[in-house]
Amino acid sequence: MIATAFPVGFFAGLFGIGGGLITVPFLFFIFEALGVDKNYLMHLAVGTSFAIIIPTSMVSVYTHNKHGSVDPSIVKTYGLFVIIGVLLGTTFAALAKTKLLVVFFTVVVFFLGTYLLINSNQQKINRNKFKLHFRILFGLISGFISAPMGIGGAVMNVPILKYFGYPIKKAIGSAATIGFIIALCGAIGFWYSGIVLNAKLPLSLGFINIPAFLIFIPITMFMAKVGANLAHKIDKTKLQVFFGIFLYVIGTIFVFRYSGL
Repeated sequence: MIATAFPVGFFAGLFGIGGGLITVPFLFFIFEALGVDKNYLMHLAVGTSFAIIIPTSMVSVYTHNKHGSVDPSIVKTYGLFVIIGVLLGTTFAALAKTKLLVVFFTVVVFFLGTYLLINSNQQKINRNKFKLHFRILFGLISGFISAPMGIGGAVMNVPILKYFGYPIKKAIGSAATIGFIIALCGAIGFWYSGIVLNAKLPLSLGFINIPAFLIFIPITMFMAKVGANLAHKIDKTKLQVFFGIFLYVIGTIFVFRYSGL
């Protein structure tokens, strides 16, 4: 867990992702090795990931905000519909089996990784207006998909904001802020659903593992700041390519994981 926490925090700040994309796979493997009930393996990884994202994303948001990369208007309006999506997605995740959640996770990261790589050389800024109906639609979709994956939603929201004309760095900063909202709602949802389902997992509150939470927090908070500062020193095209490649790596890991289930 200690070794994993360093790259988790770094990528959280670098990509504004909250760290869930890498936290979930590693926690999945760790909990599996510890003999956690397979029926709740992915649930515990996702719920714990959300809890870890909360303080980590706070550091990431603070750093991005210092660089002027957070758009408050997007967070206030778009974020509301994301919350509704998270509540729906958490309900779906609580009722789903581990294998279905793994497949869901894998498909989404490959799709988004492809989108970012295909559009990495696109220099033209889109002038599509982010109207209310688009904010409602994409907010619900983003929140719903983020919940079963244990992520802060940047893998959805960075491409969405970029499509509607936001520069990559502004998109990452705003997505990181929305990610905090997603993580808070997701953590509460998985805590509550674990209690309702009477999971009774060791050293856990609902679907949140306490030792993992305490180990990850101090390390990821420090590394998130390092990653967020580096994001503002890297060429925006390269940053997007790195983001896309990163998603492919994580998706590949879960392909192998799924084949073994």
